[in-house]
Amino acid sequence: MNRVPRVILSTLAPFLGLVLVVLAFWAWGCVAKPDATFLTPFRMTLIAKQTAIVGMGALGMTLVIVSAGIDLAVGSLLALTSVVLALLLRAGVAAPFAVLATLGVGALAGAVNGLLVTRLKLVPFIVTLGTMLLFRGVAEQIASQQKIATEAPAWLSSLLDPPPAGAWPFVCTGVWIVVLLGVLVAFVLKNTVLGRHVVAVGSSEPTARLCGIAVDRVKVLVYTLCGLCIGIAGLFQFANLNRQGDPTGGSGLELEVIAAVVIGGGSLNGGRGSVLGSLIGALLMTTLRSGCVFAEVPDPIQKIVIGAIIVVAVALDQWRKRAA
Repeated sequence: MNRVPRVILSTLAPFLGLVLVVLAFWAWGCVAKPDATFLTPFRMTLIAKQTAIVGMGALGMTLVIVSAGIDLAVGSLLALTSVVLALLLRAGVAAPFAVLATLGVGALAGAVNGLLVTRLKLVPFIVTLGTMLLFRGVAEQIASQQKIATEAPAWLSSLLDPPPAGAWPFVCTGVWIVVLLGVLVAFVLKNTVLGRHVVAVGSSEPTARLCGIAVDRVKVLVYTLCGLCIGIAGLFQFANLNRQGDPTGGSGLELEVIAAVVIGGGSLNGGRGSVLGSLIGALLMTTLRSGCVFAEVPDPIQKIVIGAIIVVAVALDQWRKRAA
């Protein structure tokens, strides 16, 4: 397949999938719920909130997957960072310092993943499977297995609050943060030495080493940046839970984030990924979940649907690889 049509197809595919999902639930609503509308302002607000969280995770996961890695610990790290923020604020730490410390915890946790992968020469799947349990356990321990509620300044607690109807900036601040960071990550991947090194490591690690690329350093940096993104998502989670840190939050986030990246054109074999595609994939996943609630789909069936989509996304990834 010609390279240009393949790039166009990989960019349009997640957008077309999103359109089909919206049309499917809209059509179902017209038949089954004629008095209700799928895309109400309230539902769009909920979708925007969840997309900000999943989308921020997808930005970090895009870097990891492009480098041929994987991070199963993002859901647990989301819970840990939200708990750390709540505990610091409850202890009287000034909000700006609490935010910086929370982001530092996220970056440090990501660096731990990277160091375990590179220094111990372990498979990323196994490393992050272990740290998934580790981070979750730490979050539950320091929170005494309960939600931590606290006070927070308006600029922090309102990150996912929608602006007044028709007023600038049209969507919540968290969405704009994701968009701006998405532009930055896309620029880094496409136009910087670091981005080229990440792609090179994901495409062929032995070749990257022969070319003089510091492979281990690139991997540690990629996992650190992913942890930093999850730290920001932890701030969003704290705001979304009405100024609470939840040690049980983020369950299943890793699957939604990985699915978003793969749906968006990322390859689990590394070397390929699209920031725009990942964000559209995140929007698709959150729209699908919201649509299932709208259609009153039972939770077990929702899990079956999400699981099937993940399997199909990975199958399409393998098909793209064979067709390349």
